Amino acid sequence: MNTVLHKANTRGDANHGWLHSKHTFSFANYHDPERMNFGVLRVLNDDTVSANRGFGTHPHKDMEIISIPLEGDLKHMDNMGNSTIIKSGDIQVMSAGTGIMHSEYNHNPDRPVKFLQIWVIPNKRDVAPRYDQITLDVADRHNKLQQVVSPNADDAGVWVHQNAWFHMTNLDEGKEVVYKVKDPVNNGVYAFVIKGAATINGEALKQRDGLGIWNVDTLDIKGDSDTELLLMEVPMTLSA
Repeated sequence: MNTVLHKANTRGDANHGWLHSKHTFSFANYHDPERMNFGVLRVLNDDTVSANRGFGTHPHKDMEIISIPLEGDLKHMDNMGNSTIIKSGDIQVMSAGTGIMHSEYNHNPDRPVKFLQIWVIPNKRDVAPRYDQITLDVADRHNKLQQVVSPNADDAGVWVHQNAWFHMTNLDEGKEVVYKVKDPVNNGVYAFVIKGAATINGEALKQRDGLGIWNVDTLDIKGDSDTELLLMEVPMTLSA
């Protein structure tokens, strides 16, 4: 088993006033050659956007972009004609492919919106741009794992152009779950503690800590408090 631990207070910090972003991996003005990615997981940004503010229209290309709202409502618009609101319990995915233009704004006039912005390097370049979002029943992750991302359009959650699976769980204190790695030969798992504290394969994690694990078949996860956790299984080798 190999591991890499990223404590919450070691992340890059970018405070633009209207946007406060914590970067697990190198992004924009934050650069650390030791923290460029975890396999094909390229970006994990923990964003807080002030009321009535947001990201103006900007481009993306050849990237799978997943947004997971944590608090508040986020408005999305793009050049494919999508104009939607995503909120806690929703999962959004964009396959940027040959190119997409979009904007994201805090839809709330009186409070910040908090969300995770995640970029996964695809296994296919120049695909047709695609947008999707779904609303999940959060009760289905209470003391068990709920799949929210997969490589298969017919499977649970949204799908991406990559051999990747994301799961979320809300564990009561003392509860345990076991995650079985889908592709233990090629993949690793990056665990991110959204709230609370957990122990994963003997490693104690606090809120907003991240732990990458590879060369392992299973993850033994215990809630050390009431805990919200995101697991991202991704290939460890770039293939696009």
